[in-house]
Amino acid sequence: MTEAAIRNKPGMASVKDMPLLQDGPPPGGFAPVRFARRIPNKGPSAIAIFLATFGAFSWGMYQVGKGNKIRRALKEEKYAARRAILPILQAEEDERFVKEWKKYLEEEARIMKDVPGWKVGENVYNSGRWMPPATGELRPDIW
Repeated sequence: MTEAAIRNKPGMASVKDMPLLQDGPPPGGFAPVRFARRIPNKGPSAIAIFLATFGAFSWGMYQVGKGNKIRRALKEEKYAARRAILPILQAEEDERFVKEWKKYLEEEARIMKDVPGWKVGENVYNSGRWMPPATGELRPDIW
């Protein structure tokens, strides 16, 4: 569709010959433009957020405290059980040590039988202090 047909002016020679058609506001005017910064008051207040956060933190710390008490009680129970069986374990270790020590002395006597003046089982360090024997194999290299 041509501009001439739209404006009801047939046979126009130039655009300059066209009458001016200017847009205007609708009848009754435009709706007012909202330009003020009005933020809606949605959501909880700052004090409500603070109290909720404080409450959640307090509840969490309470749960941690309860867990610590339970863990402490379990640990004490485990240590009490270990203390209860310690004499039995020590007796077993002493029995094992005596058997191993006898084997060690027999092997020492067999190896050193030709050395004059050698006393089986005598301490070669002569420090005068008693030292507890090491646990485990006494002489793993000779077995």
